[in-house]
Amino acid sequence: MNYRSVIKVLGFLLLVTSACLVLPAIISLAYGESDWPYFLASSGVGLLLGGGSLLFLRGAPDLRVREGFAVVAFGWLCVGLLGALPFWLSGQIPSFTDAAFESISGFTTTGASILTDIESRSHGTLFWRAMTHWLGGMGIVLLALAILPLLGVGGMQLFRAEVPGPVAERLTPRIRETAKILWGVYFLLTVAEILALIIAGMGPFDAICHSFATMATGGFSNNNSSVGGYNSAPIEWVLIVFMFLAGANFSLHYLALKGKWKLYFRDEEFKFYGTIVLVTTSLIVAALLPIHFYPHWGETVRQSLFQVVSIITTTGFGTADYLLWPPISHALLLILMGVGGCAGSTGGGIKVMRVLILLKHAKLELKKMLHPRGVFTLWFNNRAISSSLQTNVLGFFLLFMMVYIGGVLILTLGGRDLLTSVGATAATLGNIGPGLGEVGPASNYSALFNWEKWLLLFFMIVGRLELFTVLVLFLPGAWRKS
Repeated sequence: MNYRSVIKVLGFLLLVTSACLVLPAIISLAYGESDWPYFLASSGVGLLLGGGSLLFLRGAPDLRVREGFAVVAFGWLCVGLLGALPFWLSGQIPSFTDAAFESISGFTTTGASILTDIESRSHGTLFWRAMTHWLGGMGIVLLALAILPLLGVGGMQLFRAEVPGPVAERLTPRIRETAKILWGVYFLLTVAEILALIIAGMGPFDAICHSFATMATGGFSNNNSSVGGYNSAPIEWVLIVFMFLAGANFSLHYLALKGKWKLYFRDEEFKFYGTIVLVTTSLIVAALLPIHFYPHWGETVRQSLFQVVSIITTTGFGTADYLLWPPISHALLLILMGVGGCAGSTGGGIKVMRVLILLKHAKLELKKMLHPRGVFTLWFNNRAISSSLQTNVLGFFLLFMMVYIGGVLILTLGGRDLLTSVGATAATLGNIGPGLGEVGPASNYSALFNWEKWLLLFFMIVGRLELFTVLVLFLPGAWRKS
């Protein structure tokens, strides 16, 4: 492990975060609020730490695979702790544990909150909460790759460790250009959503914050009752569309902008993603209509579709307390928490591509039982899937389930009821936000013990970085000199 290179790149990430902290300070000043000095003080801390690492550690960083994993894993932790400082110093969130929970939940795009009265918070605080989502959505490391030439050295290691999904697909031969393209598409969709929300009747400030949270599939809202507080069908439909887009592969969006929009309908993962949404929504609508839970069928469809898209994309916005729905709805939404968005999206979870490969693999094994001497190939998008990728997907799923079951057991041993333990672990490991039980859509995470919050913080980072990136650092070999 080249510690000097790791520390130097972490310094770059702290500098990027420090620059971003100036924006909420400006927002706070513009609204005549008194917490702007705390944002600038936090920015100064990041500038001091980041600048110091660059000043004392000269030379371009030498990044190999293990250094890439270390930078991404520790980068999320360092950036999250720096982002917690303005919450804590200003007194908006008096407990540092709670401030760290809110910040890391933002950067990992989990959207799990400990705030009980969101609407009383300052505009600077609300803007910074939303901005942590937006930065974390496409990845603070990808941002650094796009704007800092020095990180071009060993950039593929960072790209592979950061981009969600089983395959880190480059759109151009140069990593830096790929990062710029992805951030360009991300920015364009964010601007489009801001305009759409304003047209739908949302105020400009709230439109910006909710667009940041939507495109990052984060879920922080400026209302205590989330999106349901607006009680607006046009706003909900806009969010449904953009949440769905955020849960799809951003490479497809880029190709669609180049005129290749038909690729949406040729991509197996995207078609399976859309099928899951339609089938699940139909089943929940079928469960709600007979009991007349909503007065009109149109509202039933909208509410069902909103929760389904919000959960599968791991956004976590809410317009209804789905715990009041029939039990079949709880089961379906819990399954969607594990599925997550598409590979190459800002969504969390196992990823639709992995689920589809697992199903194809299971079908192939059944065929082998009928034809023991047959030779079969697993295909995805008209390409043969290598045995190494199949092994990677199977290993990821096994590891995901082991961490998930371990989290549930730890929380239940600590005294939490089973429903809350299952919901909290699924919601944080899948980067969803609202869970079940005491952390359901009508509640939050404020009542948990501090040790439970730090455990769930760990799950947020592990889930955001797709398990392998973080857990590989627990192997002794990752730290040996080579």
